[in-house]
Amino acid sequence: MKPKIGHTAFGSITIGGSDYDFDIVITLDGEIKKRKKKLSKKVTGTSHKVSLDEIKDIYQKGTVRLIIGAGQYGMLSLTEAARDYLKRKECAVSLTPTPEAIKVWNEAHGNIIGLFHITC
Repeated sequence: MKPKIGHTAFGSITIGGSDYDFDIVITLDGEIKKRKKKLSKKVTGTSHKVSLDEIKDIYQKGTVRLIIGAGQYGMLSLTEAARDYLKRKECAVSLTPTPEAIKVWNEAHGNIIGLFHITC
């Protein structure tokens, strides 16, 4: 079951009534996990560019859409290799600032996963 996201502010996000102070990934079955941003940082030098390695870690077979909260000011982006991988998997990507991505997430249906960056 997909958990409902309640609120975000710089440095926090509330999901299903629980507060998190780190970037999160929501899996197909609704599990909330800490984002493994080191996978991107070791390749791109920053955790503000999601690398192919991180996307491969996040993606689950059967996912049709990845909703990305790109931070309060929309600073997170995908590398070209990560975009290409998702395209080959026929997985649509919605990448918007986190407050907007929360609205998209809460209204979405189907086999979706989410990545939510909670700072910049």
